[in-house]
Order: sequence, then C-alpha cells, then structure tokens
Amino acid sequence: MFRPLILAALMVASSAYADTALLNVSYDVTREFYREYNTAFINYWKQKTGEAVTVNQAHGGSSKQVRSVADGLEADVVTMNQSNDIDVLYERGKLIPKDWQKRLPNASSPTTSTTVFLVRKGNPKRIKDWDDLAKPGISVVVPNPKTSGNGKYSYLAAWGYVLKTGGNEVKAKDFVAKLFKNVPVLDTGGRGATTTFVQRGIGDVLLTFENEVYLIKQELGSDQFDVVYPSVSVLAENPVTVVDRVVDKHKTRVLAQAYLEYLYSETGQEIAARHHLRPRLESVFAKHKADFKAIKLFTIDEVFGGWPKAQKTHFADGGYFDQIYLK
Repeated sequence: MFRPLILAALMVASSAYADTALLNVSYDVTREFYREYNTAFINYWKQKTGEAVTVNQAHGGSSKQVRSVADGLEADVVTMNQSNDIDVLYERGKLIPKDWQKRLPNASSPTTSTTVFLVRKGNPKRIKDWDDLAKPGISVVVPNPKTSGNGKYSYLAAWGYVLKTGGNEVKAKDFVAKLFKNVPVLDTGGRGATTTFVQRGIGDVLLTFENEVYLIKQELGSDQFDVVYPSVSVLAENPVTVVDRVVDKHKTRVLAQAYLEYLYSETGQEIAARHHLRPRLESVFAKHKADFKAIKLFTIDEVFGGWPKAQKTHFADGGYFDQIYLK
C-alpha cells in the first residue's frame, strides 16, 4: 500500500537530482564562449560526481544585467567585464560580500581582453589609432557607456590614450567629446553594437572587445572586415562571483563555486583562448601567444584610480559622459 508513495518520493528525488541548474548572468559578447564552456563543465561535473546539471545563460549590457540581478533576477553566478558592476550587488542589497574579489585568483578575474577596432575590409578610411576616430567624417559605433561595460572600456580607453600620450584631463575630455560626436547610435550592449555595424552597415569602425572582433571575422569570413590594434588600449578584466544570497536559497553554492573554479582550469582556459579571451594561466597563454597581439595596456587602477572613482567621475548622472554626450 505504501509502494505508490515510495515510488512518487523516489521520482521527486530523482527529478530534483537530475534537474539541478545554475543561471549564469553575463555580459553581452560571451554567449558563444559560455555555450562551449557550459558543455565542458557539465561533462566534467557528471564524471566527477555523477550528477546531471544544466546551466542557463542570460546576456546583455553588463551594467544593465547586474541591475537586473540586484532587482531580483536570481542568478547563481554573474560573469561580467568590470568589478564595478559586480560591486553593485553588494551596495544595493548585500547579495555578495564586500570583499568578493578575494575569493578567487587574479581578483576573481579568470580572463582578460582589450578594446580594439574593427573596420571594413581594406580599411577605406585608413583608421590606425585613436586620433583617427575624432576626425570629421568618421562614423564610430560603440555601445552606450551608461549600460555597457564594453562601452565603458571603449570610452576609458580613448580617455586614457590621451593621458598616456602626454595630454591632460582637459585635452582628454575634449578628445572624447569629439569622438562621441562621431557616434551615430548608442546600443545598450556590445552585441547590439555589433549588429548595428555588421548587419545594418552603419559606421566606419566598431569599438569592441578583442574576442568579439575575432568572432565576427570567424562567422562572416575575413573578406569583409579587418582588425586594427591601436598603439595603446585598456586592460579589460573579466571578474566572476557566486551570488551568495541566491546560491544559499537554491542550495547550489558547491556547484556554483565549482563552476567558477573550472574557469581557471586548463580546460576552461583553453576554451577561453579559443574564443580569443586572454587566459591568465601562463602555460595556456604561452601556447596561444601568437593569437594575441602584443599591445601596450593600462589598467583602470593605474589611470583612473579604480573602478569606483571612474564610475563616479565619468558615468554617474551628471558625470563627464553626460556632460559630453548631452552637448
């Protein structure tokens, strides 16, 4: 008489065991990377524990994505392109600890990238460096720095270029203002900007992450676009964290932590390198060194005093970007 109840209980337990899931909320241009990475992690976890898991992905502009999590989207992990966005999860709801960056190596950033230029085949406007982007008649496509980490890095790379080549803050502001006068549309995220440039045919040059430009060339062929590396650019670090409040609610902390730690494994770093994200593991980077052009890079800390200061000065309401773009 108890057999149906026992069978039902076993079915529920089996279902719960088999359907363990994570939600990874990430920035706009990592869809393809995490699609391959998730498959590798799921296989790794199955072999290690016998547990079948699923990993769901959500992508959009970095700043916009994090606000969604702060407002209630139950991400088990967030994988972003700037620490400032992840800090919001502490500041707006104590969803994570203040010192979240100390929990994994390299300030919880398993990969890096940088801002480069994608131009039309043959580079008809002869764009070689940042100075060219502020010239009359050049149309620049870049994501909105208010909603996109990709856009923030592009903006700060241009600003930092002026400072690194002998200019001061006044000259930097004037230069970036001229550059943004050449921006015909501000998409909310990096993938939207890619669509504007590639599919809608708008713009002479797209500013985006190195991994995105190589994905475009890979998908559409090398006969449509060229990559231009500027003389100097910004180091874009890609930080990750578990969302403590959510994993404790979902009881997925062990799984979520393992998911992020696997990013640092040789397999995770190899997948990152294949998707043109710069790996932090020296042995993997050395293996793929020829795939990553040497370029002078500066950090946000070095030039802007860290992300909190950069955010307040440049991207907060009434900050430099508002002053530049509203004009």
